[in-house]
Amino acid sequence: MRVTTDLWVSVLVRRVFGAGGFAAVVKRGATEAGAVFVLSRRRMGEVALYGPAPQTSYDSAKPDERFFTLLGAGDDAAAFDARLEREKKFDPDIWVVEIEAGAVPVEELLSVKAE
Repeated sequence: MRVTTDLWVSVLVRRVFGAGGFAAVVKRGATEAGAVFVLSRRRMGEVALYGPAPQTSYDSAKPDERFFTLLGAGDDAAAFDARLEREKKFDPDIWVVEIEAGAVPVEELLSVKAE
């Protein structure tokens, strides 16, 4: 049985706060199975966008784990906001979570796969 997106996002938010960071759900999507996008902002203005990894990244040994891939990084936050707006038009059920990870790297909070 797969964990609902609502529960998974709640756990992510708690983990970020527990690590001394900040997290906010910017857009709530489908409770059961909405795709999750994570926008990581650092204090010096750097932004990174993580999205669902391709299905080829699925690991049958970890069927309940959600995998992410880095979609882009830089200091142009407006470009990432525009990308998320396009994603929302394509799939209105997405979730967008914005985090400042604090002392823990984002890669420890998310299962990030290299493309």
